[in-house]
Amino acid sequence: MQIVIKPNPLELGIAAGKAAAELIRKAIVETGKANIILATGASQFETLTQLIKEDVDWSRVTMFHLDEYIGLPESSPASFRKYLQERFLAHVPSLKAVYLVNGETAPEKECQRLGDLITQNPIDVALVGIGENGHLAFNDPPADFDTEEPYLVVSLDEECRKQQLGEGWFKTIDDVPKQAISMSVKQILKAKHIICSVPDKRKAEAVRNCLEQAVSNQYPSSILQRHGNCLLYLDTDSAGLLVKEIS
Repeated sequence: MQIVIKPNPLELGIAAGKAAAELIRKAIVETGKANIILATGASQFETLTQLIKEDVDWSRVTMFHLDEYIGLPESSPASFRKYLQERFLAHVPSLKAVYLVNGETAPEKECQRLGDLITQNPIDVALVGIGENGHLAFNDPPADFDTEEPYLVVSLDEECRKQQLGEGWFKTIDDVPKQAISMSVKQILKAKHIICSVPDKRKAEAVRNCLEQAVSNQYPSSILQRHGNCLLYLDTDSAGLLVKEIS
């Protein structure tokens, strides 16, 4: 894992977006196409803003995304499909293919559909974040590190749901769904390259646990320590509790 610390979220996002674009371009040069995963949430604002500015042949790119609430309509301000439509897809030319998670259909069938598709399209670059509780995608602690299923139905813990409320996606905690469809931890780790963007002081404890705890499903993002090509982008706030020297 390589760690990059920037002064603020804007510079973090610019650096992460540029790095992601370079890896996507490299995959296209090498294989004629690129398969990517995009994350959502406040941590990805600046990264995606930069990514859409980059010179990429999007007609050669297939996009998957990490997760979606079960039962939440796409019209909801909190919908991750809506987020990606508005913050990414509306700003780039048509992609080769786009596979969004539909939380309004039968969850088990949707997991199977997406699992079959992503198995046929090995991922070159995955853009992810880390939750306040250390989750990757919606794999809250204790995360399932063992399942081979690419997507699964998960229950969201209280801390995760409070984060969604605190970020302003929902009006009350009762509005936050209790279940979601999430990409599995093992599937995320299958990506050739991972770009992890984690700004903000409220993520500092999760970042510390990610980097300074032993790998454990109680700290789901700690599994990134085992990925050989992970770039972790922090700002001074999210890196503020680190005590080990970063090389």
